[in-house]
Amino acid sequence: QVRFVESGGGLVQPGGSLRLLCAASGFTLDYSAIAWFRQAPGKEREWVSCINTRTETTFYADSVKGRFTSSRDNVKKTVYLQMTSLKPEDTAVYYCARNTLGGCSRSPLNYDNWGQGTQVTVSS
Repeated sequence: QVRFVESGGGLVQPGGSLRLLCAASGFTLDYSAIAWFRQAPGKEREWVSCINTRTETTFYADSVKGRFTSSRDNVKKTVYLQMTSLKPEDTAVYYCARNTLGGCSRSPLNYDNWGQGTQVTVSS
């Protein structure tokens, strides 16, 4: 059974950093495309980043490029999202999910097995 569990969220001041974790189980992480999405209250789920776990190629939304970094540990079956220079507009619930087509497309319709999410709040 494919499952993701996100963790690492919290309350941080603007300019601060957080590292989110996405623990995967039920499948081999080595040949997957795992994306991070976020959803703020009243807004649609937004694609943030994606990593090809075989090649370590990463992709980022323009809004987070240069501030967020995705990485993975295939042995620990965990994908990470290192977030720096956080802004209030980064406040959202962050989710990870696996692309059903194997690529890093941006539509949430191409992803399944969503976790429960982890709340990130950026506020002074």
